[in-house]
Amino acid sequence: MTSAIRSTSNDNIVWHTHKIDKAHRAKQKKQQPGVLWFTGLSGAGKSTIAGALEHRLAEMGYHTYLLDGDNVRHGLCQDLGFSTEDRRENIRRIGEVAKLMADAGLIVLSAFISPHRHERRLVRDMLPAGEFLEVFVDTPLDECERRDPKGLYKKARAGEIKQFTGIDSEYEQPLNAEIHLSAGHCDVEQLVDQCIDALRARNII
Repeated sequence: MTSAIRSTSNDNIVWHTHKIDKAHRAKQKKQQPGVLWFTGLSGAGKSTIAGALEHRLAEMGYHTYLLDGDNVRHGLCQDLGFSTEDRRENIRRIGEVAKLMADAGLIVLSAFISPHRHERRLVRDMLPAGEFLEVFVDTPLDECERRDPKGLYKKARAGEIKQFTGIDSEYEQPLNAEIHLSAGHCDVEQLVDQCIDALRARNII
């Protein structure tokens, strides 16, 4: 049996509260759920660091899931373009997915440029206090352009891509990120160590 809480937004939709809840699922996994939201410029190293962190956590026996910006646009968000409205909706959808995965007791790693503070705040506000960790992958623009793994900066400089973050579209740096990674000066394993230390300090692992 489940109990139902009536929605305030639509009287025909109800929220069902089940007996197996987040606390039960987290206890099963011997970890605390959380969402690590990696944000930074294109080419900053978000996906690389998040992937290396997930690998380390898996080796330690923790249960994780990595949400990557490009990957979700192959499915969940394939109908969205890159307008301001579509980018906002992209982040909202990912936030909702991350929330569900955290409810399943997982440690979720999300790697998205997410250039605007209000979008990142939107996701933070979806989650209980302390469950959202903003991870600022702080790599200088010139280093991101030097790496340019997808050739996007070259296209943006040539005018082939419009509204490209860092070139003709603003990136708003986090003001008080829980984890600040100076990714232009450290190797990946050092950055993963910093993330592990932060997770331990917050008793997530």
